[in-house]
Amino acid sequence: MTHRPMSLQTRLMTAVIGFVSLILVIVAVITSATLSRTLEDQLDQKLFGNLKALAALVGQVPPSAATVGNILERPLSQVPPGLLFAVSNPVSGTSGVIFSGTEVDLGGTTRNLTKAQLSQVAAALDGSQVANVAIEDIGSYRVAITSTSSDVAVVAGLPRDDIQNQLTQLLTVIALATIGGLILLALTTAITIRVSLRPLRAVARTATRVANQQLDRGEVIITERVPASEADPRTETGLVGASLNKLLDHVNTSLAARQKNEEQMRRFVADASHELRTPLASIRGYSELSLRALRQNPAGADAPDAIESTTSSLERIQAQSLRMTRLVEDLLLLARLDEGRELVYGTVDLTQLALEGLSDARPTAADHHWVIDVPDEPVSILGDAGRMHQVVANLLANARTHTPAGTTITLSVSQEGSDAVLRVHDDGPGIDPALREELFARFARGDSSRARQTGGTGLGLAIVKAIVDGHGGTITAASEPGDTTFTVRLPLTPTAAVPAER
Repeated sequence: MTHRPMSLQTRLMTAVIGFVSLILVIVAVITSATLSRTLEDQLDQKLFGNLKALAALVGQVPPSAATVGNILERPLSQVPPGLLFAVSNPVSGTSGVIFSGTEVDLGGTTRNLTKAQLSQVAAALDGSQVANVAIEDIGSYRVAITSTSSDVAVVAGLPRDDIQNQLTQLLTVIALATIGGLILLALTTAITIRVSLRPLRAVARTATRVANQQLDRGEVIITERVPASEADPRTETGLVGASLNKLLDHVNTSLAARQKNEEQMRRFVADASHELRTPLASIRGYSELSLRALRQNPAGADAPDAIESTTSSLERIQAQSLRMTRLVEDLLLLARLDEGRELVYGTVDLTQLALEGLSDARPTAADHHWVIDVPDEPVSILGDAGRMHQVVANLLANARTHTPAGTTITLSVSQEGSDAVLRVHDDGPGIDPALREELFARFARGDSSRARQTGGTGLGLAIVKAIVDGHGGTITAASEPGDTTFTVRLPLTPTAAVPAER
């Protein structure tokens, strides 16, 4: 049978109360022992004082007359209550035997000791100068013996009841105080521990609520948090709550990013399917048209018309095949760039590359004004010349496609600190604010109708960003009506090790 584990509060209380109880018991034992020793010493001092006085009185009488009655007839400066006095006269022939003794009670009267009582005193003092003895019908006594010059043995004793009473009272007080203190300690400890562990209970409740959420369905937002009052990082238990809140923030951000990635993936698949479906549909249509023309005019007078129609269809098929090929190649390039592949490093002169890119772009849009601004000295980086040429070409094509005729497009190259900076500026209408957040996303296009005359597949800027990121650089876009600038910053010295050429 499995035993139920003790709670942390129970374990802490058991440990604290047990430890304190042990300390109190040790203190009580030490205190009672010390007090008992002190009281015994005080009693011994009083006992030996009385013994000395009695011995002096015994020495004043002849040995034959040394009896208790004769001695007590002489004045004694102070007779303490409960004094026990006995003598033994060796001359009488009873050597070693106390033959007479008396006890002075609290009222000052004397009472002779019986032979049995005297025998108990003699047995306790056998071979000892001082001893404790329990005398029948009298009580516990501290007795001491000495002898006079006439060989008369003198015995004195004082009761030990006061010592025992004081020790009993002390132990009673200690026991009551200990019990009361332990009860108060238990209550205080329980309240303190309960209050101290309150943040942990808040953490447990928060974690339970989060665990009961459906995190695999729909939009996921974790709003549960440990209350701020229970998540103070300055305390140990509060630090747990603060750490859980930080973890939940991170998980919430990760879930939001995952959901965004899933949405982007779904949109990417939908966009890719749409882009591939159009050329595939065109290829299928023109193929069917060509087959129909050939079947209707296998070799008749209209054969030249059939040949012309078939040729036109094949040209359209080829154009759509090339379009589909470019799309697939762009997707494959993005996939390889995401894997950190497809870059072959070498020295790239951005100045020369900008001149060549602008020369290639100018004939494609003669109705635009093209401006080049490059320094006299070459600005070189370590990178992939072919991919950097693609960056320039895509940026210029983006500016040309999305601006009307008469727009001035400026391509500039400069060196700013440790960066090479390439800018493409135009004074066109600017970028739609709704598109700026997803400007570099795949298949992001300003025209939702996807008409061919308004642009390409929407992968141009995504390819540019992937290539720039692969070179350890950054690309930003700033746009307002009449002023749009794409800025590419590339390190003159690579921040990471250069991969081996493939």
